[in-house]
Amino acid sequence: MNADTPAGYERTVDWNGDDVLAIDQTLLPHDEVVLRLHDVEALAEAIRSLRIRGAMALGVAGGLGIALAVRRAQEQGEDVIGATQKAAATLLRTRPTAVNLARGIEHVLAALEGGADAAVEAAIMLIGTDVSTNRAIAEAGADFVSTVLFAARHSELVVLTHCNAGALASVDVGTALGIVGALHRRGRVLEAIACETRPLLQGARLTCFELARMDIPCSLVVDSAAAGLITRGDVDLVVVGADRIAANGDVANKVGTLSHALACQHAGVPFVVAAPETTIDAGCPSGADVPIEERSAEEVLEFAGARTAPGGVRARNPAFDVTPAALVTAIVTERRVIRPAAGERPGP
Repeated sequence: MNADTPAGYERTVDWNGDDVLAIDQTLLPHDEVVLRLHDVEALAEAIRSLRIRGAMALGVAGGLGIALAVRRAQEQGEDVIGATQKAAATLLRTRPTAVNLARGIEHVLAALEGGADAAVEAAIMLIGTDVSTNRAIAEAGADFVSTVLFAARHSELVVLTHCNAGALASVDVGTALGIVGALHRRGRVLEAIACETRPLLQGARLTCFELARMDIPCSLVVDSAAAGLITRGDVDLVVVGADRIAANGDVANKVGTLSHALACQHAGVPFVVAAPETTIDAGCPSGADVPIEERSAEEVLEFAGARTAPGGVRARNPAFDVTPAALVTAIVTERRVIRPAAGERPGP
């Protein structure tokens, strides 16, 4: 741990009674620094800059952001209702694609009907709920892979994942990497392949960091290498997370996910999505209705602060893409396994 990290700190996002604590993910894997965020504006900046990121972590952070607004309003003698409404609007603007952020905010705002302390308590409870939910997803996913997808095969598997859907994308454990970890504990993982995840390298910086800590054999590949590995038979299974799942089973996840799903369909490789029930947006009919965040062009045009493209060149930088339900073998949540490619739908 870095010297700035409190002794015993383990969670990606936490609450110390007054501030939101969060690991600064932009400094990993080299430095482990914990941010102490005292107000909503600081939290919003941390989310926009990806210091806090990951669907489940954003849900918890959103809820804790409302708790921050409550406590600061109480200290300053301001109207709590007005402060929380302003906080909600500020936080919702930071990452439009990730539905869990809105879920966490809505949950704590609803609890505010019981008073300020009830709202803060509801926010704190999101932390424990996230941990238990992700543990359930991890075990359910490992069960599904072992007893359904590969029931007749007892050898170890090569599993590919994209972006980061581990403990750093949640409070603890994670979704896709939670499943990989559970399979590893059962002796079912030969190798985990992490895609680097351009342009911000969450796979290289964060997923490899987590896999190494779990002592899971890991290889890193450039994003464009994954399809070739899948189609030539070097990958047994692809497991990814999700930032929003539409009612029809379309899945929005980090840009590049769709390429892996298409390769899996061609090669007959299972493509599994791991996400909590809160990531399913029943009010979003299909992937066409998912708002796709467009991030700064500089993330693509520059590397480590240095320009890599010629002057005058523009960039498009969608942070997410949508994988059609027909390409999704299964969606594993804490409650069920949904088979979109077989016609099952997660929504009403």
